[in-house]
Amino acid sequence: MAAHTLHELFVEELRDMYDAEKRIIKALPKIAKRAQSDELRSALTEHLRQTEKQATRLEQVFKSIGETPRGKKCDGMMGILEEGNTAMEELEEGPILDAALIAGCQKVEHYEIASYGTLAYFAELMGHERAKELLGATLDEEKAADEKLNIIAKSEVNREALMSGESDEDMEEEESSPRSRRGTSMGMANERSSSRSRSSSPRGRSGSRGKKR
Repeated sequence: MAAHTLHELFVEELRDMYDAEKRIIKALPKIAKRAQSDELRSALTEHLRQTEKQATRLEQVFKSIGETPRGKKCDGMMGILEEGNTAMEELEEGPILDAALIAGCQKVEHYEIASYGTLAYFAELMGHERAKELLGATLDEEKAADEKLNIIAKSEVNREALMSGESDEDMEEEESSPRSRRGTSMGMANERSSSRSRSSSPRGRSGSRGKKR
């Protein structure tokens, strides 16, 4: 519905985030399962439990302002999660996919950080102290989760993804390098030369020389 007051906008944004959290709860187990890095998988599993608590916390926010907890379709989160699904479909498990999973999860976190920051400020403006406290707690958790992903990416995953990519490129370059092609050509030339030598030798000719009379 169209919002005509800050309170109505606040409620609409709460419903948006309630739907977003439900979608994240559904998506995280699949994302964690595809992660190769143990540290990344552990962080995602931990954040799943945290997200479940955040959804419950949103229900408390609704009740604190006299509203019924319910969600509305969050187009923004749907788009971000769909990008992640595409990456999981197109990439094989390994460092490159892990780097893509972190990038996607950080997009989720940044969306939530922006949303919860705005909601907490709205709550403060309208004097909803309990709502502000609850939303602020979730905001802090999202910032911490984003920082944890940052650390995993910088200390492990992104470097492995870089090395993996370089190894593949090196193999391709070696196979297509002039030296490799020259070596192959020389091998073929030597083989042809050896073949000619055998065919031109006296023993290799068909028939035999006549005996001197």
